[in-house]
Amino acid sequence: MNDIKSIDRRLFLRNLSLATGAVLTSSVGADSFAKKGGFQIGYSSITWGGKDLQAIEDLASLGYKGIQLRANTFAPYRTKVSELKDALVKNNLTLAMFSSGNVEIDPAKFQSTVDTHVAHASFVKALGGSAMQVTNSLRQKDKLPTTEELKKLTEVMNEIGKQTADLGVQTVYHNHMNQWGETPEEVDVIVQAMNPKYVKLLLDIAHYKQGGGAPEEAVIKYKNIIHALHLKDTKAVESKSGYKFVELGQGRVDVPAVFAALNKIKFKGWAVVELDGVPDPEKTPIQCAEINKKYITETLKYPLS
Repeated sequence: MNDIKSIDRRLFLRNLSLATGAVLTSSVGADSFAKKGGFQIGYSSITWGGKDLQAIEDLASLGYKGIQLRANTFAPYRTKVSELKDALVKNNLTLAMFSSGNVEIDPAKFQSTVDTHVAHASFVKALGGSAMQVTNSLRQKDKLPTTEELKKLTEVMNEIGKQTADLGVQTVYHNHMNQWGETPEEVDVIVQAMNPKYVKLLLDIAHYKQGGGAPEEAVIKYKNIIHALHLKDTKAVESKSGYKFVELGQGRVDVPAVFAALNKIKFKGWAVVELDGVPDPEKTPIQCAEINKKYITETLKYPLS
């Protein structure tokens, strides 16, 4: 991990990022739209199923000021970052978060895993962003992860975070159903093993609720390590999973309690609305985004900007 080849690789990736960032730097950044005394509302492009330019235009038209993009944008835009950044700047959107993908714990995949996420961090920096989330696909059917396995996952995330920090990009862990970190107990093992200097928490309130926890309590519990949140809701349905994600206020998550907890801890980061897909096939992504906006601005009376 610390041999000469590893060091040379890290220096190369860092220098590449700095060179790219110097060319593409603009005034759009994570602090550009910060509201005094409050947190910021963003929205994830995931609902648009890869149609990210449409997502950018739609969300800007609704008044959102931050967006979360996914790793699917890396391949088509890695050599033409300015095109994607221009779209963000034109629509007055900040890259609030970037989905960097899965973390592997197989020692044979260690270097490739770290390099992939460091390359994504360079991309994030060039787009004017400052944070990226990591997840995992390690959960096996009917097999719970051990404490040792969860700590091994965290070791790899800590190394990723250490290297992305050199690029000015914060790595955050995203709790998720059907992954290691599904239950509150698993999340706690992971969070306690995270090096807060390098890795912080993206608390997904719907995944945490579905996993058996109370997200409003988690906000308070992890107040010193929360960097961002996913705002979403979940409700029970007759399906294989037994649940589906829905617009805010449509399910079982006590969203007002989460907002109250965020205000209590004086949270000032990004709270990104995320809806994996349209819950009703008759709706469009922009209609779902409008429903979420109405809930936030009218029911919760919280401004988008």
